[in-house]
Amino acid sequence: MRAWLRRDSCRSPAAPLPWMLEITRNEARRMLSRQARRRGHELIGTPELEPDCVDEQLAGTALRLSVEQALATLADRDRHLLRLRYAEDLSQSEVARRLGVPEGTVKVRLHRARHRLRGLLAE
Repeated sequence: MRAWLRRDSCRSPAAPLPWMLEITRNEARRMLSRQARRRGHELIGTPELEPDCVDEQLAGTALRLSVEQALATLADRDRHLLRLRYAEDLSQSEVARRLGVPEGTVKVRLHRARHRLRGLLAE
């Protein structure tokens, strides 16, 4: 419903899937947050999955939420760099042009940002 009401805000109407997934992810967070408040607990971390869980979509959703939470703790500069490279699917040279820095700088910053992200996900 939220996507339908805000359909004019989709930047790429020809390929709306990433936009729809973002809305879905945000709605899932809102629902989890509401449930946690009702139980009197803060939402910390990712919900634990049962060891016998065979639902791959649920596992994928939990992983995406973990990545989103880890990204939220990164510095704005790192998050912006990773978003340009992976969410917008720009090459390193395109990212360098967009940011106005040498390509080597982008390579080093991306390497460091991915390293920090891996560390957060390992926790």
